[in-house]
Amino acid sequence: MFSRRSGLPFSYGHLLKFLMSYYRPHRLSWFVLVAIIFPMSCSTSDPLGIFEGTTNVGDAPLGGGMLFERFTNTYIITGSGADIYGASDEFFFVWKEVAGDLVLQADVEFEDTTGHQYRKAGWMVRESLDADAAYVDALIHADGLIALQWRSETGGLTREVTTAVRAPASIRLERTENLFTLYLDRPGERTTVVGNITVELPDSAYAGLVVCAHDAEVRETAIFTNVHLKEEIVTEERVVESTLEIIDSQTGERQVIRQAQEHFEAPNWSPDSLTLLYNSGGRLYYMPSIGGEAVMLDTQFADRCNNDHGYSPDGTELAISHNTEDKGSLIYIMPATGGEPRLVTELGPSYWHGWSPDGQKLVYCARRGDNFDVYAIGRDGGEEVRLTDAEGLDDGPEYSPDGQTIYFNSVRTGQMKIWRMDADGGNQTQATQHDEFGDWFPHPSPDGRWIVFLSYDKSVEGHPPNRDVKLRIMPADETEDPRIIAHLFGGQGTINVPSWSPDSRHFAFVSYRLVEQNSQD
Repeated sequence: MFSRRSGLPFSYGHLLKFLMSYYRPHRLSWFVLVAIIFPMSCSTSDPLGIFEGTTNVGDAPLGGGMLFERFTNTYIITGSGADIYGASDEFFFVWKEVAGDLVLQADVEFEDTTGHQYRKAGWMVRESLDADAAYVDALIHADGLIALQWRSETGGLTREVTTAVRAPASIRLERTENLFTLYLDRPGERTTVVGNITVELPDSAYAGLVVCAHDAEVRETAIFTNVHLKEEIVTEERVVESTLEIIDSQTGERQVIRQAQEHFEAPNWSPDSLTLLYNSGGRLYYMPSIGGEAVMLDTQFADRCNNDHGYSPDGTELAISHNTEDKGSLIYIMPATGGEPRLVTELGPSYWHGWSPDGQKLVYCARRGDNFDVYAIGRDGGEEVRLTDAEGLDDGPEYSPDGQTIYFNSVRTGQMKIWRMDADGGNQTQATQHDEFGDWFPHPSPDGRWIVFLSYDKSVEGHPPNRDVKLRIMPADETEDPRIIAHLFGGQGTINVPSWSPDSRHFAFVSYRLVEQNSQD
């Protein structure tokens, strides 16, 4: 039971439902009741708090209502309605017309622990008050499930992303142009990202708090505290904000390790699990894998490093790809703790992607003539061996942990897909089948059980930055179809290189947003 400081022997939520139930047939004004019953707790000058209106969206005949406690900034909202899902919705909406970028934050708690486990409460941004309108919401269910839901077009079906993190948690839904990101914050814990999705809502929209009973025959009450709605009209040119995240490969739980208004890419996880390495502005940086300060690595003359780099199997060395002035990108090996790089590939451009498990060979993507193919070379250089010769781009090669297989991505069939071949280039076989995705950069887990990779919409050419993408995962034995493990805004730089944790449970990646410079969340 949610207790209030008013000293009343029952909860506001129960009183709210009783009053609505009793007085609705008599059509007595709701706000007259509020003014009579709660003269000290609720404001008469701002009965809606920061909001402008209330609406029963869809066919929700039992309706809803709200009490606002001005001194505690608490919203007690009762709503009805069958669901927020499918192609049409029923719920109670407390809203404000807004424009521009948004930050919406609140703590949400249900007044009663009984009732339907899927009743919902949270934030919503909606194109209109019609039942079938496009929207994005961040909802806490009564059973603790937290979801990011969206309908991309009027009358379209609802999609959702859920997280292994359960309530209680402070929900923070942010809109950056048409990119929506749901963050969860809990004291003493790293911020969790539920998802990043793009929905083309109008710049002017309705934002507010929602309650849905998930049962058309009843009303349910939720309490919203620490409610903040911030509108940000962007007048400056946007800049890139990068977020280094780690994700649990089995549950999909995403946690923020580093976030900054700068462009960084392609994290590697060190074999001892202690360090994350990434590139930014031509340099390499390392930081603790649990979070902390990032430090620039001493790469000496190699000051134009791109996003193709990674640790040797024993963790003592790094392979890097440095852009030279005359040959483009060339591959070097250097001490993992910093020092002078040693040239491996004489010919360029060459872009590193993988070490053999014994540390004696490198595999990479290289252009020779007019075609990009997969090549292998010894760690001390020498003659390179061409492993693919199909027309079109072959890229992203990486060894399996036993060294018997090389995974790579290829567009040879007209659609970018994941392929595999023997370590000597034989038996080249497509591993992901033709569907709505274009697949890039396969990374086998250290235990050899899983392959994780990046997927674009199949209409996207190449691997550009700043697109809606998915991270997908499949068993290495290909006994199951790939499944989506994360929705995000990214692409180039997200997961170009090996990034699994040594225990094969987590992997690291980078997501992006385009934000107003020096904006404060």
